[in-house]
Amino acid sequence: MGIYSTVMETATEVTGLSPTAFFTILAMTVAVYNIVSGMFLGPEDFRQKPEKEPIQIYDVSSSKMFYGRGGACSMFTGKDASRALAMLSFKPEDLTGNLEGLSAEELGVLEDWESKFIEKYPVVGRVVTSTNSSENGDNVQIQSNDRNEQIE
Repeated sequence: MGIYSTVMETATEVTGLSPTAFFTILAMTVAVYNIVSGMFLGPEDFRQKPEKEPIQIYDVSSSKMFYGRGGACSMFTGKDASRALAMLSFKPEDLTGNLEGLSAEELGVLEDWESKFIEKYPVVGRVVTSTNSSENGDNVQIQSNDRNEQIE
């Protein structure tokens, strides 16, 4: 006797139902369980998301031919160009820190850029945002490494 026959006979003996009825009820029970349990939050939904890392400000003055006036990358100077760097874009509308909708590959490109900047340029400050301010939304502060003060 094979495994299939043994399972079918056991299902009938234990439940008193035909094998078709037993497996139909079992499948429906599993489906209902998945639907109902999907309506509730799990423990992982309560974990706090890590704070967003502050944007670092690099001193690129050692590369004036690239970032200085008229340089090939001068449009990036003084701006959060994260999106443009990730997308390898020179479009003015991409000069933003908005990373929404970027692919994993583009985020990897951005990490490569960050590694290059860290190796080559000194960090002279960072941009810190907080949501506990005005009615307009985020409060942006620049913290300088030279001075232990915040510039609003």
